[in-house]
Amino acid sequence: MAQAKKTSKAKKPAQDTKPAQVKKASEVKKVVQKRKTASERKTEIIEATLQLSDEQGPDRLSIEAIAIKVGISQPGVLRHFPKKQDIWEAVANHLISMMSQRWEKILSSDMSPIQQLRALTSAQLGLIQATPAIPAILLSRELQADNKILRNTFFVLMKGFHGHINRLIAEEKSFRKGLDPADATLLIVGTIQSTALRWSISGRSFDLVEKGEHLLKVLLDGFIHPPTK
Repeated sequence: MAQAKKTSKAKKPAQDTKPAQVKKASEVKKVVQKRKTASERKTEIIEATLQLSDEQGPDRLSIEAIAIKVGISQPGVLRHFPKKQDIWEAVANHLISMMSQRWEKILSSDMSPIQQLRALTSAQLGLIQATPAIPAILLSRELQADNKILRNTFFVLMKGFHGHINRLIAEEKSFRKGLDPADATLLIVGTIQSTALRWSISGRSFDLVEKGEHLLKVLLDGFIHPPTK
C-alpha cells in the first residue's frame, strides 16, 4: 500500500498543449528567417576574407578560418566558392567595384581638374583607411606569385587610375609649362602608395586621409606655374 501511495504522488511530465501544426509552422518560420540568399552569403565570405587578411595576413588565410568567421561549415564556403582562388577573384572584383564607383562619381562631376585630383586622392586613401587589408593584399605572395589572375586584375585597375590622374594633370591649366604629366602622375600615385604603406606599418598611428591630402597639396603647389613678377 505504501508503495502504491508513493507512486500516485509522482509528478506527471508536463504536456505540450501547443497544437502540432502551430508548433511546426513556428519552427519552419525560424528556419526561413535564418536562411540567407547566395548573394548575401557570398558578401559575408568576401567581407570575412578582407577582415582576416587584415588581422592575420592574406598569405595565412584558410578556408577553415573564413568558415569560422562567417559562422558556417567549410563545405558551406566551398558551395559558393569551390576554390580559394575563386574567393580572391571575388574579393578583387568587390574592391574594383568600390573604387570604380568612387572614381566615376568624381570624374563625372563639374569640378575642375585640380579639384578632381584632390578628390580622387582623398577617395583612394579613404577607401584604404576603411579597408586596411588592401595594402597587405597588394603586397602578398598570393598576389605577387601564386595568383596570376588576381595580379592582372589589380594591374589593370591601377593602370586605369594612373590614366585618370595623367589626364587630369594634362588638362589642368594652372600647372607650369613643361610639366610632364607622366612624371607628375608617378609622383602622386607614389605618394599615395608610400603613405598608405607607412600608415599600415606604423600601426595606423596617423590619419591617412589627412596626411595624404597634406602631401598632395605640397606636390600640387610645386606643379603650379609660379606667379608672374
